Amino acid sequence: MNLAILGAQWGDEGKGKIVDLLTPQFSIVARYQGGHNAGHTVYVNRKKFILRLIPSGILHPGVTCVIGNGVVVDPQALLAEIDELAASGVDVDGRVVVSDKAHLILPYHRDLDLLSEARRGERKIGTTSRGIGPAYEDKIARRGIRVGDLADPIGLEEAIRVNVAARNRVVQDTTMDWRPVFEQLVRQAERLRPWVRDVSLLLDQAMRGGRSILFEGAQGTLLDIDHGTYPYVTSSNASVGGICTGLGLGPRAIHGVLGVVKAYTTRVGEGPLPTELTGAMGNRLRDSGNEYGAVTGRPRRCGWFDAVVARYSVRINGLDALALTKLDVLDGLETIPICTAYRCSGRTLTEFPSDLAQLAKCEPVYESLPGWQAGTAGVRRFDALPDNARRYIARLEEVSGVPAAIVSTGSERDDTIVRRDTLQAVNLRLAL
Repeated sequence: MNLAILGAQWGDEGKGKIVDLLTPQFSIVARYQGGHNAGHTVYVNRKKFILRLIPSGILHPGVTCVIGNGVVVDPQALLAEIDELAASGVDVDGRVVVSDKAHLILPYHRDLDLLSEARRGERKIGTTSRGIGPAYEDKIARRGIRVGDLADPIGLEEAIRVNVAARNRVVQDTTMDWRPVFEQLVRQAERLRPWVRDVSLLLDQAMRGGRSILFEGAQGTLLDIDHGTYPYVTSSNASVGGICTGLGLGPRAIHGVLGVVKAYTTRVGEGPLPTELTGAMGNRLRDSGNEYGAVTGRPRRCGWFDAVVARYSVRINGLDALALTKLDVLDGLETIPICTAYRCSGRTLTEFPSDLAQLAKCEPVYESLPGWQAGTAGVRRFDALPDNARRYIARLEEVSGVPAAIVSTGSERDDTIVRRDTLQAVNLRLAL
């Protein structure tokens, strides 16, 4: 079977660990959107790996890792990541495939990203300033440069000259010379060329040959360009629909969808966060959960679990089950609130509002569950969890509408509870 793993909150849910955990069940792991603004962290034998563009399955030998056309690729970042992995003893030769239709992030995109954020003032989005948004803008405006264009130096030179000239008209305090941009890209093209393929065809042939695919999402549903808290979103479709457009596959290729959620809620950047905690408890969750961006180092905003968000993600993505991460961060709390609804202008809302102004006015409606004093860190059997931890998980399942098939109790790969009966009940038949 083919399985999609994606974020069901505002990103940073722990997708990297879950992808890494499940990768041995699959032949291929495929990224379908985003760029090197993603930071998927995987710990193996206490060694930390941060993956930005390359799928999180790369740490398992023999698995093919695919970067789809829906991803925007910074060649410099990709090559640096490959070199980092090689230095850590991870062999990537013959295992990384890049779509010829993927659009490139080039140096002028980073300049435009910084300028765009500066001009927004108080309405800034809080981007990573890595050129992701401007690269997607060029794609939609039909002036982007794709990986496949690297095979045509003459056409590539002309496209870069035109795009750098456009950058210089906008960024007027500095002038960029197109020649170094072109020359660097020509050098990078030599290294990239062996990995470039028609990804749609490759995946179709793989499926016809009986090979299974794990689809890896970046960011999260509430950051989706269409279904997230617009305009405080990323520039791509982080929800399940991005798989079809970002890899060139039909919807029947997706046999199951697993949504990753934290046992609480976080987000980075601007925009409403209804359950946000700004005092001592927010700091406690941030410090205990090490809630700092893997790529940027920025502190994450923290709050209690938001079931309204979870139900929304279940609906948008057709989630079959949840992978619940960072349960151990809640160890030692006397009580743990869960947001089950919003109160706004005298009304109670149980569904996520599409109006951002309305969302900004919403106050969370909480119910509180008793916490647990025994530690859950490293627990690997569901029946070994404290009673109240199991009751908390059961309540999250009730208010979200889907079961928690996987529970993470630590950062290491094996610090995980896999509920096989739950996976089978929702037809996610994995040989775990």
